[in-house]
Amino acid sequence: MGIYVFNRQVLIDALANDYDDFGKHIIPTSLQQYKVFAYIFQGYWEDIGTVRAFFEANLALTDPVPTFNFFDQINPIYTQQRLLPASKVSGTQVQRAIITDGCVISDAHVDRAVIGIRSVIQSGTTIRNSILMGADYYQAETWEAKPGIPPLGIGRNCRIEGTIIDKNACIGDGVVITSEGKSENADGENYYIRDGVVVVPKGAVIPAGTSI
Repeated sequence: MGIYVFNRQVLIDALANDYDDFGKHIIPTSLQQYKVFAYIFQGYWEDIGTVRAFFEANLALTDPVPTFNFFDQINPIYTQQRLLPASKVSGTQVQRAIITDGCVISDAHVDRAVIGIRSVIQSGTTIRNSILMGADYYQAETWEAKPGIPPLGIGRNCRIEGTIIDKNACIGDGVVITSEGKSENADGENYYIRDGVVVVPKGAVIPAGTSI
């Protein structure tokens, strides 16, 4: 028990400083203060320290035989129980996608995408090579439209490619977001580009007809 408490306290102390990165900050500092050992890990591991790495690691999960397998009988993965309704998908063509709980997808096209909880995708929209984080809540039935503020989710006749859309984003009808032809890094209004991936931040509003 004494060894366990000591090791736990060492970890707490190592993480107590205002550091951002294990490889650049925490491990080098620990080498100066503690006796550090290495453990050879044989399982799946990915460094997702960049937007591109995070993007590719998530989309790789949609492959028929991904490097990391959620459907492993010996090493099962348990996720948080949110007790949401099952996703409702109608008139939609889906290829290589992960669709989480509580989504409503109508007459859309989804190709190599991760669709997060409570995502709403309206008719005529294409989601390709993209990650949707979903939403923290459902929009109230009493919600009233305001000028320039689209409803929660992805509107009608949109095209989303090479993009990460964070939670609670409101994307209007006819919006086009694509990473094609863009610079590797740039900042825009309610979006930015990192490592060639377009990122729409949490709670962002993209008005109808916008082209990014």
